[in-house]
Amino acid sequence: MIGIKEALEIILDRVPVMPTETIPLSNANGRYVADPVFARHEHPIFDMSAMDGYAFAMDGSSSWAVVGEVAAGEVFPRAIRSGEAVRIFTGAALPEGADTVVMQELVQRSEGRFTHSDTGLRKGGNVRVRGEHIKKGYCLAEEGDLLCPPLIGILATVGERSIKVHRRPSVQLLITGNEFAQGIEPGPGRIFSSNDVMLLSVLAREGIPVSSAHVRDNTEELTSRIRAGVAEHDVLITTGGASVGEHDLVARVLQELGAEIHFHGVAQKPGKPMLFAELNGKPILGLPGNPRAVLVLAYMYGLPMLRRMQHSGHPGLISGSLPLGDSFKMHGPRHELRSALVRDGAVFLLEAEGSHMLTSMVPANALVEVPKGERAWNAGDPIRVHYLPQ
Repeated sequence: MIGIKEALEIILDRVPVMPTETIPLSNANGRYVADPVFARHEHPIFDMSAMDGYAFAMDGSSSWAVVGEVAAGEVFPRAIRSGEAVRIFTGAALPEGADTVVMQELVQRSEGRFTHSDTGLRKGGNVRVRGEHIKKGYCLAEEGDLLCPPLIGILATVGERSIKVHRRPSVQLLITGNEFAQGIEPGPGRIFSSNDVMLLSVLAREGIPVSSAHVRDNTEELTSRIRAGVAEHDVLITTGGASVGEHDLVARVLQELGAEIHFHGVAQKPGKPMLFAELNGKPILGLPGNPRAVLVLAYMYGLPMLRRMQHSGHPGLISGSLPLGDSFKMHGPRHELRSALVRDGAVFLLEAEGSHMLTSMVPANALVEVPKGERAWNAGDPIRVHYLPQ
């Protein structure tokens, strides 16, 4: 049985990359850059004042005549001469002939002239020089970069108003099982469905378009739904029916449809029965039905899969190593993904729960990957941590 790392590698290596589209930059948050973006303009685009004050040439003069003013968005109409200054405001273009700005709080004005008391002021002080932040031709975004608000702001700063990204894949979500109540109150032997609304919430935060449906444990119905899902969507995600029991039909139906099953079973807890397959070039992620397993696997595998399809350069959860905040003992044949809380530079395991329970995931901001085997872990021992989206 394969492990966590190998399972994720198989998924990321097999999924297709979505076609590109050009969208307004204002709608690009959370998308992934399709082509490198190079600065078409410098920033600043001209020499400008970094504050409200007075612009002049530092040429040995000790007082200056104020000959006008210039605000942001304006250009002073002429070059200033030695001994002259212009009242200037933050972001305004530096007048020709000026090379320095003194802040207004350090100026003493009298009868149209001023002196200043800024003994530390040097030539070029308080001036944002053309191109000092971004040079023309500089690569601002690489293929696969996540478009976040700061990057979007930088792109807008140099004049970009649209950007090419990879289309978001559409997902067909199939919740399998006969046990789910369709009304307000569950009947005998029925339970409320949570996997659908939970996964819809996870995918909505990524902006993924999703269609969701419940499917009974019926071979014909499941076959029809899988066929339609693969035909109409880019990805199929199922919950339930992934094990090998008499009523676990997902793997059986996929095989009958001719799907290529890349793996069925991962040495992990929760989520041992997880499968990954392809049918007609469309990826299929089969999750077990227990809610905590569904949520953990959606974070560990589902989101990275969908991000890679958008050509993300870093699709997996952010991971690293942190010292344990508490001691515990581990004994088991599978790697275990435990709910955890990262706080004050350490990671603390939350109460262990069965794969059907979600309570520990509510305060969690990370998953700790505990290696299989028998071991006593001590506070301060380094351990692998996967940070959850917040």
